[in-house]
Formats: sequence, structure tokens, C-alpha cells
Amino acid sequence: MQANILDGLRTNYWDVAVRYGQSFTTALTGLGPWFFLGLFIATSFLMIWRLNALERQGLEGTVLGTLIMPYASGFSNLMFAYILGRSGGSGTLVLENCLVNNVTNLTLLIGLPALLWSLTLFPEKGRPGSAKVAFRAHRLNYLSLLLTLLAALFFTGILWALSRDGMLDFGDGLVLVGIFLFWQVFHLFDVLKQNVYRGRRLHWSMVLDVILVIAGGICVYQAIDHLVAWIPRTGSGFLVFDNLGWLSGLVMTLPNAFLALYYAWGKRADIVYSSQVGDSHICIPLCIGLFALFGRIQIPSYFDLGITILLAAGVTHFFCISVWGRLPRPIGLAFAAAYGFFLYQGIIR
Repeated sequence: MQANILDGLRTNYWDVAVRYGQSFTTALTGLGPWFFLGLFIATSFLMIWRLNALERQGLEGTVLGTLIMPYASGFSNLMFAYILGRSGGSGTLVLENCLVNNVTNLTLLIGLPALLWSLTLFPEKGRPGSAKVAFRAHRLNYLSLLLTLLAALFFTGILWALSRDGMLDFGDGLVLVGIFLFWQVFHLFDVLKQNVYRGRRLHWSMVLDVILVIAGGICVYQAIDHLVAWIPRTGSGFLVFDNLGWLSGLVMTLPNAFLALYYAWGKRADIVYSSQVGDSHICIPLCIGLFALFGRIQIPSYFDLGITILLAAGVTHFFCISVWGRLPRPIGLAFAAAYGFFLYQGIIR
């Protein structure tokens, strides 16, 4: 008898919780797209804020920008690919999203900070006793950044090679996801090796940061899910479902823009570069490969233009960093102009 009463109470409590959860979800849906757009931006910044704290807990410089920050700034792209893949959406929209994101990262979001501030990897002159330490840190960041740029060129080239038949399928998705996982495991072991070399351990407070990042990720997922559902399926104009790839790609670069401007202002060109290039690794190859595991992706007509801009930007960045150790302002202006041309060809025309 007592067991039946307890079971009934549990059932009633569960029913009440479900009803309240449904009411809460309905109330949030009624707030409209602006609420979810604000939720997306706010939680993205929350994830960036807590992941930024990891810089002081054993993850530094280009490793931070390559291994940690991309999961904050690029998490929305990853959830976008997962939501469309799960719901049977168009793979072309995911490809558009990734191309817009990466072209924005490698042109506008690096070129604009170069116009406003000096993006140089060479350390400023300090005290004589710290010159040797500063030079060694510069060399490590310099070499790590060159490797990250080469990886971006490699990933983009692999995507171009796999797409030559006009389509990306399950096998192509396995290749793209596999090379991304190998790249991340390589960096993880590099971090562990550096911590052993320096006699450092990961701090216990990282657990709290991980919990906050996971909570932010759940909010980002819900925000993107509601925003995708809100976009009209039919109609005229730019704000329609057919342009979802471009719309989402532009909106999801807002956290990247915050990172680029903040660290450029703080004279951390290494993190500006590595965060933007590292975020591009999330889109190409991971996001595109993830969707290809769910369904086929038809290659659009402007794909070659986007790939050409990405490869040209990557080669230019590699040349500037390896030769001058910085991005000159005229080249930053050229990147901004190339980004405008990309938008004109893809949206206006």
C-alpha cells in the first residue's frame, strides 16, 4: 500500500514537472526570435569567458586559440550542422554556413584588426632579463601558428578533393571527421607534454568552467533550434529559409569578431590568429563531415569561389607570418575588400 502511494506521488510530481517544462518552453517560444538571438549571443560570450579562464590554468597562447576557443566560438556552427542533419535538412545550407564562417574569419576578422591595431607576433622590448624568455615564447607561438595555418590549408584542400564528384557522402564524412579528431588528439598530447615539461597540473576549478561551458552549449543549442524553426520556409527577400546558410554564417561570426577585436586590442596577435584559424577547423572539416554522416551534400556553384578565397587567404597569411611576423595594414585592407567581393557574388548577385 505504501509503495503504491509513493509510486503515485512520484508519477504526480513527474507529470507536474513535465507540464511546467512544457509551459516554460511555450512561454520562451512566444518571446520571438529576438530573445533567442540574444540568448545565442549571451551564452556564446559566456562560453568564451570561461574558456578564456583556461589560459591561466595550463592552456596558453596558440594552444588556447587552437584547442579551446574554437569549441566556444564554433559550437554554434557545430549545433547548426547537427540540427539540420538530424532533421533531414539541406546539406547545402551547412556548406554555405561553413564557407561564410571561414571566409569571414580568414579575411574580415583578421584584416580589420590589422587595420585598427598592429597584428605582430614579435614581442615588445622589455626588461633585459626577460628578453630570452620572451624570445622563446615568441618562437613557440610562431611555429605553432604556422602549423595551424598549414592545417587549415590541408583541410580545405582535402574538402576540395573530396568534392570533385559534385557531392559529399558518408565516406567523405568519415574522412573529414577522422582527420579533425586526429588533429585534436595531436594538440591534446602536446598540451599534456608541455605541462609535464613545465611541472604544471590542470587546476581543479576547470571542472566548474566545464560545467558552465556545457550549460552555455545547451542554451546555444536551444537558441539555434528555435531560430531555425522561426525562419520562413517560403516567401521573398533575403530573410527566408533558402538563405539560412548565409544568415547563420554571418550571425555565428559575432563571437569570433569579439575574440578578434578583444585580443587585437590587448596586443595578443597570436591568439587573434589562432582563434580565427582554429574556429575555421571546426567548420572545415568537422561540421561538414558531421552532416555528411547524416546525408549527402550537393556542392553549390559558388563553392569553388569560396575555396579559392580560403586557399589564397591561407597562403597569404602563411607568407606574411613566416617572412614579416605580422600582417601589414594594406593586406588587411585587401582582405576586407575580398570579403566584400565574396558577399557580393554570393548574396547580392
